[in-house]
Formats: sequence, structure tokens, C-alpha cells
Amino acid sequence: MLEQFPPTEAVALAALAEQHGFTGVMASDHFQPWVPRQGQSSFVWNVLAALGERTVGDLGPVTTPTFRTHPAVVAQASATLAAMYPGRHWLGIGSGEALNEHVVGQYWPEAPERINRMFEAVDLIRKLFSGSLAGRDVRHAGPNFRLESTRLWTMPDTAPEILIATAGPVTARRAGTHGDGLITTSAPIDRVAPLLARFAAGAKESGRDASTLSKVLQLHLSWAPTDEAAMRGALEEWPIGGLRFGRSDIRSPFEFEQIARTVRPEDFEGRMLVSADPDVHRAHIQRYLDLGFDRIYLHNVGRNQAEWIEVFGRDVLPGLHR
Repeated sequence: MLEQFPPTEAVALAALAEQHGFTGVMASDHFQPWVPRQGQSSFVWNVLAALGERTVGDLGPVTTPTFRTHPAVVAQASATLAAMYPGRHWLGIGSGEALNEHVVGQYWPEAPERINRMFEAVDLIRKLFSGSLAGRDVRHAGPNFRLESTRLWTMPDTAPEILIATAGPVTARRAGTHGDGLITTSAPIDRVAPLLARFAAGAKESGRDASTLSKVLQLHLSWAPTDEAAMRGALEEWPIGGLRFGRSDIRSPFEFEQIARTVRPEDFEGRMLVSADPDVHRAHIQRYLDLGFDRIYLHNVGRNQAEWIEVFGRDVLPGLHR
């Protein structure tokens, strides 16, 4: 989470994680942190390039190519990263939050319009990837974006995988139709399982088998040597994990800070595991692997990253299986 750590520290922690058995990195694309206490928000593409030099695993962002950044620019950034680190980079695309996207002063629409913009951006990026690989210019004229005749002049041999972020059944089905995979975030099993089913249905509609597409989970958790310290880390560093309502329309870290003061320990129940017991975390992660996820990116919400990486690399990762 680039909202929590300066870029050089984030890169060093990713390299440390790889030394302890982790095999890939997902990086957040924020213009602002969720709450002021987090204190950072570096530019994700710079950090990903540095990560590529310090690690050997997969790497990618979840970015929003619909407001702050035109889809063509995101396509260029992604293609360049994939050319630099062949076979390692994937591109995650989401519909965004006002916290980051309102800063350029555009109208912030309701969720259905944001989702439609996201899928048009996916189509435009895919068009650029395929056209550029074929050595031809492409153009686009849609309800939200225009692209005059052009191509990407720097391309990898194979276009990056496009994963679509979703938290709802309609978006999950469309992701199965339009994307190379799905990304979703921490939620109870009974909410996540239907998303995978809808994703599979969408893939079938497009003539594909969902088992051949990526299913990715971003799992927030709070671990510390004691349950009390783990809960303190959750409340202080990641109170948004306890919010029980949509947060896409909140525009300021200071607004989040005020709302987060209402979060209590019981609000994390069923939404984010808070525990000092590595075995409890291992069993929790395994349930999502058993559900059918191919990759799970773990985010320990506290500041105790090096300690957490060592403990999970030793006591959690070796016990997981697919």
C-alpha cells in the first residue's frame, strides 16, 4: 500500500518479502492516502519500475484509466513496463474512487456510469495492445473517450494480462466477458463465491473457460505478536477496513479520518481478520484458495511489515496449497 510507506521503503519491503517466499507484488494507485495518518501516496508506475529491478516475481497495479489518466496513457505505461520485465507484468483496472479521481476537477458520476467508463477504457486499451502488436494504427470514438489514429511504439512480445476489479455481481459477469481475469478484495466467503460464479458465466458467454482466466484476491489482514497490537494496528492504520458502507464518493482523507473515528473493533468482524495467530491466518487464506483463487496478495495493515513478512514466510506460506 503506497499510501502507507515512502516509495523506497515500499520497494525494499517487496524485495524482503520475495526473500521470504512471496512471489509477486500488487501496488495501489492513489493520488491521496485514505487517512492523513498513512502519510504517503507515490506515483505507482515509478514504483513498479523500481520493483522490477529489485524483484523477479509478477508485478502490477490496480489503476483507474478513466478520470485522472486517459486509457491510452495507461496502455503506454503498461506496455513499457511489460517490455522492460517480460512475462511479469499484469494490468489491473478499476472504476475508481472520488478520493483520487476528483482531483482533476471532472464531474464525479454515479457507479453505473463509472463502470461503463471502465469497460470502455478496457476495450480501448485492448484495441491499442492488439493493434500495436500487429503493427497498425488504431482509433477509437466512444461515449467517454476518443483516440485519434496511433499505436504504441514500445510493446512487449505479448500484451499484458488485463484484470478487472469488481465487487458486485453485474461487474463480475462483465469482467468475465471483457477481461483476462478478475480482481476482488477482502469480503466474506459467502459474498465472494457468487462473484466467481458470475465471472465464470460471463466467460462462458464470450466462449471462454473461466478456469483458464486469472482469479485474483487482495486480502487485507492485521497481524501482530499479540491480538491487542493487531487490533490497535487495524484501528490506527486501516480503519477503512471496518467501514460498513460504500466509500467511493468520499473526496478527502480528512473526511475519511472523521468517519473512521466511528469504527470499533467489532466492525472488523467478517470483513478483515485481526489475529496474532499465524495458524488462524493460514486457515483463513486457505479458504479463499479452496474457493478457486489463483493468486492472493496479502496486505498486513500495520507498520510492522518486516516482522510480519518474516513470520508469514516461515509459518504461513509453506502451509498453503492449491
